[in-house]
Amino acid sequence: MTEIDANIDGLVPAWLTLPDIAEEIGVEVTRIRQLVKEGQLIAVRRGENRVLQVPADFIKDGKVVKGLVGTLTLLRDDGFADDEMLEWLFTPDETLPGTPAQALRENRGTEVKRRAQALAV
Repeated sequence: MTEIDANIDGLVPAWLTLPDIAEEIGVEVTRIRQLVKEGQLIAVRRGENRVLQVPADFIKDGKVVKGLVGTLTLLRDDGFADDEMLEWLFTPDETLPGTPAQALRENRGTEVKRRAQALAV
């Protein structure tokens, strides 16, 4: 595991495999792979088998968390790589409070997007 992987692994509280997400959302695993490919979810290879996994906080009530896709798009447009997006989403921000990922789960996406947009300035 590289240093950035260890850092992100320490920030993200829980992970789900693509088949776990497919089951929770009620779609085929190929659909989840497509969401990752389209940039609507971020997946990283973890563990001994290097299995693709997505932060569990990105899924709530059988859906992708509201506001996540738009936030990822903003961050990507700002030039963020996947690992940088994960680090930003799971690093506590006292002004929110909590992490941007927690704020998205709590339906506070507007605040998260505002901060993501501010990064581009």
